[in-house]
Amino acid sequence: MTADAEVATVPHLDALPRVRMAHLPTGIDEMANLRAALFPDGGGPRLLVKRDDNTGVAMGGNKVRQLEYYLGEAVAQGADTVLITSAVQSNYMRTCAAMAARLGLECHLQKEERVPKNDPLYRTNGNVLLDKITGAHLHGYPDGEDEAGADRAIEELAERLRSEGRKPYVIHLSPGHPPVGAVGYVDAARELLAQLDARGDRVDRIYVGSGSAATHTGLLWGLRAFGSSIPVTGVCVRRPAAQQGPRVRANLDRLSALLEHDPGFTEEDVVVTDVSLGPGYGRVTDAIREAIALAGSREGLFVDPVYTGKVLAGMIAELREGLVGPGETALFVHTGGQPALFAYGETVLTDAG
Repeated sequence: MTADAEVATVPHLDALPRVRMAHLPTGIDEMANLRAALFPDGGGPRLLVKRDDNTGVAMGGNKVRQLEYYLGEAVAQGADTVLITSAVQSNYMRTCAAMAARLGLECHLQKEERVPKNDPLYRTNGNVLLDKITGAHLHGYPDGEDEAGADRAIEELAERLRSEGRKPYVIHLSPGHPPVGAVGYVDAARELLAQLDARGDRVDRIYVGSGSAATHTGLLWGLRAFGSSIPVTGVCVRRPAAQQGPRVRANLDRLSALLEHDPGFTEEDVVVTDVSLGPGYGRVTDAIREAIALAGSREGLFVDPVYTGKVLAGMIAELREGLVGPGETALFVHTGGQPALFAYGETVLTDAG
């Protein structure tokens, strides 16, 4: 596809406000050692990894791409403060705080209690430590499974800031709001296809985390908009597949409305698996420990227990089932999250999670 064809396909993509901070394009690496570990007889598919852990801001990750659009909108609206709500060890909030600091914006982070962990490492290390270093203002929210309530609480905080003369911009994570951040992965789909074209390469299935569904939705939407039929499997990191599938489908519709274009989707396009979800968000299982250990010991690649470890574990489970066969290629989207390793400590090695 030519660049002209891409612009004609999604005319509003490049017109949206954006602050460019990410180091792009991110690379694509072979994972031959992991393949050999999983298939010592020499069989199995070829394995690639898209290194979105190397997006270059605040220890990288997928949230840099998403926040380029949220913060672009904030700057365009004249905001002087940005607010966001997520989990205690949220990569999103860590990245938002750092990018806001670079833009000279005050930042407020609301930490939801999604994971039943009270040990000092979880409460003070990892992303929490980095949040504090940025100078962000930290707030708590007692419920980890009340998205609407968390959004109401962050809106109430925004209203208080308005009464003090501030100009806040709120990043909502619950369904029902325009999926501005997903646009970052529409652009990432365009980037990936251009890379594959330049390499003369092909991919038969992509594995990506599916939580808020912004990354999953944006990538799938972009691939279809730019003419690719590569299957995308969203690996559930927060809720079961029966709940996540409808969330993804609704988000695709909202993204089509935002970009004023409908790529056309079938029921078969939305693929989610909860094979590695375990007890829930941020909970570690033996399969996740195996994925973390294999990635580190075979590829020198660090994946975290909350997102990328679950995605890699899900991919490994499906590879072992033969979903992607010999002679085919599977691509793992590494969305970062390594600071969480320091918050989970020995849990990733020994504990039950």
